[in-house]
Amino acid sequence: MSDVHSEELLAQVAALPALPGVYRYFDAQDALLYVGKALNLKRRVSSYFQKNHGGTRIGHMVSKIVRMETTVVRSEAEALLLENNLIKTLNPKFNILFRDDKSYPYLKITGTPGAHTRGDAPGQVFPRMAYYRGAVDKKHRYFGPYPSAWAVKETIQLLQKVFRLRTCEDTVFANRTRPCLLYQIKRCTGPCVDLISPEAYAADVQHAEALLRGETQEVLQAMEARMMAHSDKLEFEQAAEVRNQIQALSRVLHQQSIETVDDKDVDILAVRVQGGRACVNLAMVRGGRHLGDRPYFPVHVEDAAAVFEEEGGEGADETVATPSRAVRPVEALVLEAFIAQHYIGVPVPPLLVTSVSVDKALLDALTEQSGLRVNAIHQPREQRRAWLDMAQKNADLQLARLLAEEGSQQARTRALAEALDLPPEDLDQLTIECFDISHTAGESTQASCVVFHHHKMQSSEYRRYKIEGITGGDDYAAMRQVLTRRYSKLVEAQREEGGIDYAQSPEAQAAARPKGQARLPDLVLIDGGKGQVGVAREVFTALGLDLTRIVGVEKGEGRKVGLEELVFADGREKVYLGKDSAALMLVAQIRDEAHRFAITGMRAARAKVRVGGGQLEEIAGVGPKKRARLLQRFGGVRGVASASVEDLATVDGISHELAEEIYKALR
Repeated sequence: MSDVHSEELLAQVAALPALPGVYRYFDAQDALLYVGKALNLKRRVSSYFQKNHGGTRIGHMVSKIVRMETTVVRSEAEALLLENNLIKTLNPKFNILFRDDKSYPYLKITGTPGAHTRGDAPGQVFPRMAYYRGAVDKKHRYFGPYPSAWAVKETIQLLQKVFRLRTCEDTVFANRTRPCLLYQIKRCTGPCVDLISPEAYAADVQHAEALLRGETQEVLQAMEARMMAHSDKLEFEQAAEVRNQIQALSRVLHQQSIETVDDKDVDILAVRVQGGRACVNLAMVRGGRHLGDRPYFPVHVEDAAAVFEEEGGEGADETVATPSRAVRPVEALVLEAFIAQHYIGVPVPPLLVTSVSVDKALLDALTEQSGLRVNAIHQPREQRRAWLDMAQKNADLQLARLLAEEGSQQARTRALAEALDLPPEDLDQLTIECFDISHTAGESTQASCVVFHHHKMQSSEYRRYKIEGITGGDDYAAMRQVLTRRYSKLVEAQREEGGIDYAQSPEAQAAARPKGQARLPDLVLIDGGKGQVGVAREVFTALGLDLTRIVGVEKGEGRKVGLEELVFADGREKVYLGKDSAALMLVAQIRDEAHRFAITGMRAARAKVRVGGGQLEEIAGVGPKKRARLLQRFGGVRGVASASVEDLATVDGISHELAEEIYKALR
C-alpha cells in the first residue's frame, strides 16, 4: 500500500468489510475532499491506496488524504441517496456539487377539503389562494413546485379569471364590510360579504384543484353538468354564471397553451458542458401546463469528472467492469449528480425526459425514496421531443451567458490586479472587503462590510455593524470602530498561531489557518478619501497589518461617476484609472454594493427606533397573533403605548395581567 499515508489509516482501510457503503476522505485541515459510494467498500477504497497515481487529479486528491470515515448501508440505492445527501450538505472539493440556496415556490390553497361542512372559521370555509415558499405541511394544500415565482403568480391570475377564488389575507377577509376591487373586476366572488354560498365556493375550489392536477376535460364536463342542472331548475342566472366560467376557462386553455398529451407531471432535463463549466436546464410540466424552466450551474465539474474517469479506468469496483462505465460522458455524470441531489428535497414526478441516458440504479433509488415509480426516457418523440429541444436550447443559451459573464468579471478582476500591482497568480482567491458608513443626521449609524472573491460578490459573508459610543455623525470614529472590530480578533488569533507571514501565498496562509477562521483580505476598500484612509492607516498600524492593503475610493470632480480616484495608505500617489477602465468598474461595483448594504441596514434600524416595531416582540406572552390584534385595534405601536390597562384588556386574548405587563413595558 501507499507509503505516504499513516499506518493507522492503512490499517483502517485493510479492515473495511466487503459490504455496500459510503466513504469520506479528509485532509490535514479536516476539510472534506471526496464522498463516494461502493457496492464493496473494501475493494473500492483499497484501490485508492494500492498504486501510485502520479500527478493526476486523483493522485493529487489521494496525496492529501489524512483521515477517512465510512458508513455501511444495506443496498446500492441507500448508498446512492446517502452519498448525495452528504455531497449537498458538506460541499466536498472533488465532487460535482449543485447549490440550491432557494426553495421552490408553491401555490397554496389554505385549509383542508370539506371545511364548509364542519363549521370551521370563515377563513377556512372560504379557502385562499396564495404564493408560498418554504416547507410544506398537511394543514393546507400545495401545488408545485414551480420553477419561478412568475409561474406561480401567472397560475394564480389564471384561477382568478376562471374560478374567482379569493387571494386576500385572513385578517382582511374577516374585517370586510363591502366587496373590494377584485370583486368589481370579476376576479373574486365576494365570499367576505356572503355573495357566494359555501357550497358553491367549495365547488369552485374543487374545480381549481382539478385544473391544477391537469384534469382539464373532467373540469369542463363537471361545469357543463352543473350549468345544465341550474338550467333544468330554471335557475338561469346561476346557469349563466357557470357558462361564463366555461367560456373563460376555454379562452385561458387556448391562451396558455395547455398541453393535450397524456403527460400531466413531467420534468425535462437538458445538460450542456463547455469550457470547464456545465449547465443543467430543468423545465417543468405540471397539470399538463409547461411552467417554464430554471438553469443550474454545478461546481467542481472538472475535478469530479477526472476522478471518476481515473477510478473507473482502474476497474476498482465491480460496477466498473463494463466498458460503458469507463467511457461515460461528463454530461451523464453531471445530470445524474443533479438528479440525485435535486430530488432529495423536491417531489419527483413519475416521468423524467433527459438529454442523456440515466443509470437505472439511480431511478431505482428515486423510486424507493418517493414510493412512486420513476421512469426516464432520453430519446423522446412528438411533444416530449419538442419539450426536450426547447430545454436543450435554453441550456445552450444559459451556459453561453454564464461564460460571457464570467469572462467579463474575470477580466475586471485581472484589470484591477494589474492596476494595483497585485500578484497575477490565482486571481480566483483574490479577496476584497469594502466598508461604508451610513446614517441619517447622526441617527442609527450602521457600518457595512461586503466581500468579493471568486470574481463575484459573496452575500453570505456580508456583515453589518451597529456603531455605538460615538458622537452622532462622526464618520471617522465609526470607521475606526468597525475596522477595529473586524480585524482585531483575527489578528490576535493569527498571532497566537505564530504571526502573519505576508510573503506567503494565499494558499499557504489558508493551509496554516485553523479551520473556520477567516483570512485577511488582499485588499480593503474604503468608501472615502484621505480622511477615511488616514483612519484606516491608524487602525492597521496599531494592529500591525500591512498598509498596502488599504485603498480609498475618493469622489472625483463634481462627485461625477467615472471620475473617482484611488487613495493609498502607504504613501503612493493617487491613481485615476480612467472612465472606461474595467478596474474602475469593479471598484465601483463593490463600493456601490457596500453603500446599498449599509443604507438598507440603517433604514431598517431607524424605522425600528421610530416606529417601535421591536418593542412588542420583546414582551413575554405577546406572540404574533396577539401582536397583530393589538396593532389592528390601536393603529400601531404608538397607539398601543398610549392605551390604558383597561383598554388593552379588552383585546381578545389579552388578560388583565398581560395588559399590565404591556403597559409597563411600553412606558
